[in-house]
Amino acid sequence: MKYDYLIVGSGLYGAVFAQMAKAKGKKVLVIDKRPNIAGNVYTEKVEGINVHKYGAHIFHTNNKEVWDYVTKFAEFNRFTNSPVANFKGELFSLPFNMYTFNKMWGVVTPEEAQAKIDEQRSEIKGEPENLEEQAVSLVGRDIYEKLIKGYTEKQWGRDCTELPPFIIKRLPVRLTFDNNYFNALYQGIPVGGYTKLVENMLKGIEIKLNTDYLKNKEEYDKLADKVLYTGAIDAYFGYKLGNLEYRSVRFENEILDKPNFQGNAAVNYTDRETPWTRIIEHKWFEFGKDENGNDLPKTVISREYSSEWKPGDEPYYPVNDEKNSKLYEEYRKLAEGEKNVIFGGRLGEYKYYDMDAVIASALKKCEEEL
Repeated sequence: MKYDYLIVGSGLYGAVFAQMAKAKGKKVLVIDKRPNIAGNVYTEKVEGINVHKYGAHIFHTNNKEVWDYVTKFAEFNRFTNSPVANFKGELFSLPFNMYTFNKMWGVVTPEEAQAKIDEQRSEIKGEPENLEEQAVSLVGRDIYEKLIKGYTEKQWGRDCTELPPFIIKRLPVRLTFDNNYFNALYQGIPVGGYTKLVENMLKGIEIKLNTDYLKNKEEYDKLADKVLYTGAIDAYFGYKLGNLEYRSVRFENEILDKPNFQGNAAVNYTDRETPWTRIIEHKWFEFGKDENGNDLPKTVISREYSSEWKPGDEPYYPVNDEKNSKLYEEYRKLAEGEKNVIFGGRLGEYKYYDMDAVIASALKKCEEEL
């Protein structure tokens, strides 16, 4: 059996390409080394709750084409991301808005808040040389110390004074009482979870799970005219130019015999001493209800720990610093020499992509290719 496309990876990029290729009458085989489809957006039912197995995924986009595309495969609820920051037991609203400034300084009007931020920003003279200076120059010392410093240092495993300023070029500061984290026109969570969304995209397509492409690359290459590869680009080439670096994330999950643990989907722990970066309480992505609208008696929480990636770990965030970007460029040149292979997605393109950007990138590739 000969296929037009062998698609390596059943995450969003692979699923979009597979769906579009099949719609154009192409013969497609999707393989994935995991025991499940959907890549990092995989959700798993636990106690009636759709648990985001590889970290919280909240769909948000201003791209109408992408929104129209995904909503063909799932209905989305009206979830709005409004995280809470916990600094040593003090709670603050995120993103930084009037609730945050009122709690921090007791200010009541936007003018008072702006005056306080301006006064504190003025301690940085000249061009910021590291992340700490960049943050203070944007939002002032108090917010930096309580809400940015500890969280960022845990996330990157480095002091803020050692991190480049560009990591937080923009910090959303709102002089309104608006707790919606994303400024996106369209936002929500697929009803029934992301796995169901990807299942619908891959309807009628042949899928093989627990299948490691790189272990039997030559065999798999013979099955199709072209390969769409969404794995790590350096792994594809056997790391021959060296390893690209990632940050990884580790989760500790707990089922609790109570209906409500923290009252919010996400609480960020912004002090350096708490070892986890945040706690996700999955049921609140779907308002604490099951598919039939019933309240769920239990809850599932995940503590998230950021860690340095080593081979064998799940790669999450590309470290797009100068050194890694240069190395990626070298791999990209090698990739151009692979005539029948398309490299796509977060790992294939070594890019920190939001979900809507992954889908947009895949749709663009489909236009060029199919």
